[in-house]
Amino acid sequence: MTEKWRIIELQEKGAYLNMGIDNAIMDGVKSGTSDPTIRFYTWKPPAVSIGCFQSMRDEVNVETCKKNGIDLVRRLTGGGAVYHDREVTYSIIGSADMFPSGIIESYRQICGYIIYGLSILGINSTFAPINDIVVEGKKISGNAQTRREGVLLQHGTVIYDFEPEKMFGVLNISKEKISDKMIKSAKDRVTSVLEHSNVSMGELHLALLRGFCKGRDYYIGTLSAEEEHAALNYSTEKYSSDSWNFSR
Repeated sequence: MTEKWRIIELQEKGAYLNMGIDNAIMDGVKSGTSDPTIRFYTWKPPAVSIGCFQSMRDEVNVETCKKNGIDLVRRLTGGGAVYHDREVTYSIIGSADMFPSGIIESYRQICGYIIYGLSILGINSTFAPINDIVVEGKKISGNAQTRREGVLLQHGTVIYDFEPEKMFGVLNISKEKISDKMIKSAKDRVTSVLEHSNVSMGELHLALLRGFCKGRDYYIGTLSAEEEHAALNYSTEKYSSDSWNFSR
């Protein structure tokens, strides 16, 4: 394995395959058969992901999601429940020794690539420890990380368009009826790319691509046949299974 980074450009995938691909790449990096990788993806259909230590039924309105065709998946990483719809998501996977050993410093470094990408679009953002990026005090990006057997995985979202009504409909944020006050509170805490720059999701992806590639030795690549096979197995055997998703 070299320190030349493989870049996988924006792909539209389902939740189970998105998580399966991350897992397969981690395996490849661990075994030395895969180069360190940065990939970009969206979610179709929309999905809710929960942190690996969370309870699906505690965090998510499961019946609403099932009724509306929204996938439910448990991530390998920690953190909170996230509704994935109008966003660009990234994963960065490499040997842990390629990153700072400190958790906050590694978040700061990786989030710096997003901050640079957003600046290309004229959006001035800053890192907010532990793992958020904010614009004018409002969250525009959330990130989560895990380190397993010498491999670091960090993935995160950059919110393209924020619709709190949809988010409140699928997350158990509050047991009380959704109110105008709650909606306003969410809009006071969360922002989106579209609120600051009239760009397409494709343009957001290209800006993030530039942010992550700046100063790197990289090539544009695809998954290997072995990774595709492993990702599909993870998707069907692990990430779409109730035994994984409802294990807590």
